[in-house]
Order: sequence, then structure tokens, then C-alpha cells
Amino acid sequence: MILPDGLDQFLAASGWAGARVEPLAGDASFRRYFRIIGEGRQAVLMDAPPPHEDPRPFIAVAEWLGGVGLTAPEILARDLDRGLLLLGDLGDARLRETLDDDPAREEELYQLATDLLVQLHGHAPMSGLSPHGLDQWLDELMLFPDWYAPALGLDVDRDGYRAAWTQILAPVADDGLSPVTVLRDYHAENVMLVAGREGVAHLGLLDFQDALAGHPAYDLASVLEDARRDVPPALERAMLDHYIAATGNAAAFEPAYWALAAQRNTRILGVFVRLWKRDGKPHYRAFQPRMWELLERDLAQPGLEPVRSWFDANIPVNQRAAAWADAR
Repeated sequence: MILPDGLDQFLAASGWAGARVEPLAGDASFRRYFRIIGEGRQAVLMDAPPPHEDPRPFIAVAEWLGGVGLTAPEILARDLDRGLLLLGDLGDARLRETLDDDPAREEELYQLATDLLVQLHGHAPMSGLSPHGLDQWLDELMLFPDWYAPALGLDVDRDGYRAAWTQILAPVADDGLSPVTVLRDYHAENVMLVAGREGVAHLGLLDFQDALAGHPAYDLASVLEDARRDVPPALERAMLDHYIAATGNAAAFEPAYWALAAQRNTRILGVFVRLWKRDGKPHYRAFQPRMWELLERDLAQPGLEPVRSWFDANIPVNQRAAAWADAR
């Protein structure tokens, strides 16, 4: 275990001198996490080393989320020059493992996760967030022809790809639904069950430093079409209906949901290949069959015919989920 430079001084200055340090699981970025254990208390250290990482967006979003009544880690201490943050510890009970251990709670907990978004979307976007709209959606989608297609030796119609996506996403960008704070990585491994809390406040949030101001359907698609966990289609349908009933956004919201779910899943197909090819993380290949299953489900929805036709013309069936089956 290689500890961050200057950690002893940082802990001493923060009132945690002599605390024990244990590694925690990291993520797809340069960030690392450690549990800091003192006498009768514990915290989490985020190591976000500059210039690769900047913890200031995380701090700003965490404080804003707390201000609107949601649960995010409290910022206990910071050293921005070294990229070190000491955070309140939300515990070990992630939504993912909780459901693995007790599948009977699936509807209950996904309804809480959906209600959290209803509460979040009741607030205007956090001030200062960059937009997440049509231009950003289209740029993100280029990860598929830039990384996925070359990895499988496919020569695809890039102009037709962008045109097809523009045809289905431009109406979403102009559907009249007010922008919200989009966490952008809202899924079962970034949601914690916080002991001693009830209702939506029972859920704690992680990994939101890339938040933008965008469409309310994006994060719902993120949690219900999870790259790392199977969510039954019937439960997805029930939670989509639950969100629509709670917000009253029936006419515009559902078409946007399927279009943005397809956009997100296509982007992730490219992201996971990039993590493999560029960043030396081949284990992300194992998620590709699930991503294809989700994308195929999205493309079957009404209104996505232009994109579905592009995939049918450019990506052979055996270069979809089957191409990654040996990576499971």
C-alpha cells in the first residue's frame, strides 16, 4: 500500500495524528480512497492527485447536495495543493451489495433511489454547473466510433452516426423540461445506505464531481440501466412510471428517457474500451455484454429507428455482445 505524499502531516493537522490507514476500492479515475481509523471514529481519505484530479468540484457539489437536504460526505479537512480530502464516512453498505444480499428489497430500495431524484429535481440546478445538452451528448457519443469500432476492426459511417443521433436527440434537447443537477454516475455502486437515516435521507451519494446541468431523464436511466448490475425490465418500467407519476412529466419524459439511456449506454461502450486500450484496465471488457443488452432494449423503443438502422448497417450482430462473451 503506497500512501499519498504528505499524508502524516495532513492527518496531524486535521486532528487525526496516529490514525490507522486502510485502503478502499478505487474507481475508473486517478482517485484513490482510504479509510482513516482513529479511537472511536473513522473517516475516508480521498487522494485526488493534481494535475490529474481536482477535488474542488467534488467539494462544491457535496456542499450543495447537503444544502438541499440530500446526504453526501461531509468535508472534514482539505489540502488542495496535494489533492487530499478528509471526508465523513458513510459506511460500507452500498446499494449494490445490499441488494445482492437481500434481493427482496429491490423494489423498496430502487423506489428510494428514484424518489431521491424526484427530490433532487425539485431544485434548480446548482449554480455554476456547465451544461449537459445536445452538443455534449453528441461529443460523448463519438467515443463509440473513436474507440469501440477500431478495437474490433470496424470501419463505420461516422457522418451517418452523428446525423442519426442528432435526429433523435435534438427533440429531447428542446422538449421543454427544465434542466436539473445531473450527477452523471448515479448507480448502485455510488449509492450508500446510511445507518440511522430514514427515507430518501437513508441514501448517501458518492462520485458526483462531474455533475452538470442537464436533462432530468439522464440520472434515472443511469441507475435503472446499470452497467454493473442487472435491473429487471419490469422494475425499470415500474420506476419509470413512479418517477413520471411523481413529477407529472409524462408526455416529454418517456421519449427522453429511452433516447438518453441509449446515448449513455453507447457512450459507455466506448468508455470501457478506452479504459482497456488506453488505461490498461481490461476487466472493463466484462461489462460489454450487459451494455449491449441494455442498448438493444433501448433501440427497440419507438422513436429510435434512425439510430437502430445505423447500428444494423454498421455493427454486425457478432460484433456486439457476442464479441465480448469470453470476457465475462
